[in-house]
Amino acid sequence: MLRIHFTAADLGRVRLAQRADVLWESVLSLHQLAGPDFFFTAWSRRARSSLAGAGLGADVRLLMSLVPPTGYFPDFLTPAANGPSADLETGIEAVLTTGKRRLRTDIALLADEVARPAGWLDDLARGRPPALRRLGTALRRYHQAALAPCSTASATQVGADRESQVQRLLDHGSEALLAHLGPTLRWRPPVLEADYPVDRDLYLQGRGLTVIPSLYAIHIPVTLADADLQPVLVYPVPRGPLWLPDTPDHPATTALDDLLGPTRAAALRHLGTPHTTTSLAARLTTSPSTVSRHTAVLRRAGLVTTERTGTSVLHRRTLLGTALVHGG
Repeated sequence: MLRIHFTAADLGRVRLAQRADVLWESVLSLHQLAGPDFFFTAWSRRARSSLAGAGLGADVRLLMSLVPPTGYFPDFLTPAANGPSADLETGIEAVLTTGKRRLRTDIALLADEVARPAGWLDDLARGRPPALRRLGTALRRYHQAALAPCSTASATQVGADRESQVQRLLDHGSEALLAHLGPTLRWRPPVLEADYPVDRDLYLQGRGLTVIPSLYAIHIPVTLADADLQPVLVYPVPRGPLWLPDTPDHPATTALDDLLGPTRAAALRHLGTPHTTTSLAARLTTSPSTVSRHTAVLRRAGLVTTERTGTSVLHRRTLLGTALVHGG
């Protein structure tokens, strides 16, 4: 659990960022590229296709050597001390001007978490210009191929939540904002508790807190590892069961979604693995009763089967359902 301790001065210095941070989103999206949550299945497939088509496999591997699928990644990759980066180039410039002491410290911490290869990361830890330029190039190419095509769609998702948070902050103050950052965060004055992979206390000590919305953060919030840095909290905005971002090359819906509707199509895609009503409802972030209605329709169409196991029922996709998913 993460516990963020506020003083009265800190409550007057809670700042809600105007937008998602381009570098936080880049880093967190790498987690979704490596092992996507169901919400990001379509995005991950499209991003992988774009990255492969542009021949950026080496860039992705380089970035993933800094950003493992779970656990620690270096703080210098997300330099949001003065608020979210206004644009990608500003953010990359902040990364590339990181001091050598910070580079050494952060990469040493990474080495404690994962087995790191020699070579490029060692050069990066020493702040050598070719290694830094290589990192900047990889960040730029990755963003252009994987994130830029759906930047409008992602900004719309984040913006909808931010509007409601801004109104809450203006009407009721910072404590109301802290109390409504999602189910994984709980405001228990003067402490904000968050589900977190490690047990940690963060004392703000009058520095305040920058709260940054994120589309690519999944389930739990994220903060910087170094407690001495200007505190930030990246929180996941609410999401639906599946994200189908509209891009110039890919329409927002597929034939399967047009035929069945987005939620029912998402259920059918997910039932490649058998699920109970309750577990499928959790995956789709909807109620069990709604799932029961959708699976009943899919069952009548011969796309899923349902069998009782004790007090539960187990849904699985039929061969016809699988053929429909692969075709649509």
